[in-house]
Amino acid sequence: MIRKTYYLICGSVFFFMMAPILICVPLSFNTQRYLTFTPGMLALHRDAFSLRWYASFFGSEVWRDAIVNSMVVGSLTTLVATTLGTVAAIGLSRRDTPFKKILLALILSPMIVPVIVTAAGIYFLFSRWGLTQSITGLVIAHTIVAVPLVVITVSAALARFDYDLVKASLSLSASPIETFFRVTLPLIAPGVASGAIFAFATSLDEVVMALFIAGVDQRTIPLIMWSGIREELSPTILAAAVILTMVSICMLLTVEYLRAWSSKFSNA
Repeated sequence: MIRKTYYLICGSVFFFMMAPILICVPLSFNTQRYLTFTPGMLALHRDAFSLRWYASFFGSEVWRDAIVNSMVVGSLTTLVATTLGTVAAIGLSRRDTPFKKILLALILSPMIVPVIVTAAGIYFLFSRWGLTQSITGLVIAHTIVAVPLVVITVSAALARFDYDLVKASLSLSASPIETFFRVTLPLIAPGVASGAIFAFATSLDEVVMALFIAGVDQRTIPLIMWSGIREELSPTILAAAVILTMVSICMLLTVEYLRAWSSKFSNA
């Protein structure tokens, strides 16, 4: 009885969390011009389903530009955030690092402070530096919120790292750079890759920073979706949402594979 109640509660919570996402899938194939769930869809009538909104998503110049902007910003953010986050995690993992707790708190503060507050501060700062309405400013803003995730992920990988291997490498006349690329990085590669995926996902999902920093030419997919919800409820937005959901699922499966591979490698 207790087990059945437990399964019922877990199933209800799962359904409550997933229902808003799952309902987007049939609505994205709607033939109507508005967000409606027609009787034909309930009856699974083939005339009630269409790919017109996916064709609109990939065929619209506005959406294509948003896809390019999202990919460019996401890739650059991933590169910068992964590099900075990995270096920071390695530095914080050392026992002789001064003010370790204070530095960790500062690095993780973007996860604690409301994003709207961070975005407003970044906007006023970047407006003085001329970085608003630019890809560079958007990448820096996304990097600020992505670095903490990389630090946490890489730090988890470093928790199982044997630093005696580093000492052995240095004792064999290897330089610190050679030791990093030949010893440290290969062993923590799954954690670094997971952090990179989280950084890309954060950039791909971020809309608040884009609202403050991006101009007309730097609009990303979430920003176009947010603007579309305010101006018109086109099913194209749901098609974009389904595509982003599929991309997110693929990234989560990749992270889970890397986690399992890392655990298997560590046990070996």
